Amino acid sequence: MADGNDAKTTPTAPRGCLSRALVLVLVIFSAGLGVAVYFMAQPQDLSDVRSDSPVSSPALPLDVKALLQNALDHSYPVKFTQSEINRWLTSTLQTKQGGKFAGHVSLDAVWVRLEDGRAEVVLERKVLGHPFTVSMYLQVEQSESEDGPTSNVQFHGGEFHPYLPYPKCGGRFGRLAVPQGFLHLVLPAFKSLAAVFPEELRLGFSEIPRVKFADDSITFDPHGPQPPAISPPNP
Repeated sequence: MADGNDAKTTPTAPRGCLSRALVLVLVIFSAGLGVAVYFMAQPQDLSDVRSDSPVSSPALPLDVKALLQNALDHSYPVKFTQSEINRWLTSTLQTKQGGKFAGHVSLDAVWVRLEDGRAEVVLERKVLGHPFTVSMYLQVEQSESEDGPTSNVQFHGGEFHPYLPYPKCGGRFGRLAVPQGFLHLVLPAFKSLAAVFPEELRLGFSEIPRVKFADDSITFDPHGPQPPAISPPNP
């Protein structure tokens, strides 16, 4: 009669490899999270846009609303440089932080960085005395319809990488580029900023059908490019 201890037992999978793999995944995740938090806490370099301040550029700020209205009324393009936009923002915008965190968070400045095909709107803050920046990218997509050309503002800066088309790059928290979905965390701040300039935004991005971002400039064109002239055929 066989002893009960000699009964066949089913082999069990070794748990050591699984636990070590789990620990490795947790270590990698923790290290990645720590690096991300570090770069989020580091404000981005604003030396290129700080040079656009009225102190560095003593030229008088422009009346953006009047210039856009004139361009629309007389159907001619108007172009603003990055320096002109930032001087206008600095001279017309009184930055402040409201709400229950007003005693701990300050909004010190708003900057615009113009690049080829996109713009970056940067909020410069101090959180508990430590400098912090958050930004949002903007692109303008042009479309044609029976009613004419229109401009559609997209709240992203394009692809992270040619081999990574999705998700789109929405902006930057500190020096860390973040996907578009993360902008929901800071969208109220940008909505409050947009509410300060309703007429300028209406004229520039609703009434004027063509907008082009380029390095260091933005162009609003109510008429658009002229079609090429067609010469009559030779008899």
